[in-house]
Amino acid sequence: MKIEHVALYVTDLEKMRSFYETYFSATSNDKYHNPTTGLETYFLSFDEGSRLELMTRTDMILQDKPMFRTGFTHQAFSLGSKELVDQLTSQLKNDGYTVISGPRTTGDGYYESCVLDPEDNQIELTK
Repeated sequence: MKIEHVALYVTDLEKMRSFYETYFSATSNDKYHNPTTGLETYFLSFDEGSRLELMTRTDMILQDKPMFRTGFTHQAFSLGSKELVDQLTSQLKNDGYTVISGPRTTGDGYYESCVLDPEDNQIELTK
């Protein structure tokens, strides 16, 4: 069994698609639009086979995203080495994105950093 995809509601669909294509080498399908419900989506595919569905609707409710809350809290990308974690963390920081921790080795042995995407969703970058 595997997780086929995870879905994320976003306010700026095009900006978020571009972010994941630029920094995580995602490949997008063509946009799906349901004019009846106002739903628009992209499926983003990654090299190792996982997918992220970005979704938006005209009737979404905007909510704060406190760091410590119930529900899904972050998505993690394994980059393959400490050097790649350092490099992408630095690139994201230099491009104006918020780095909230790391890079560092955690108490349970992971080498990681945590950054925020353009809509303040947490992304963990791991070795």
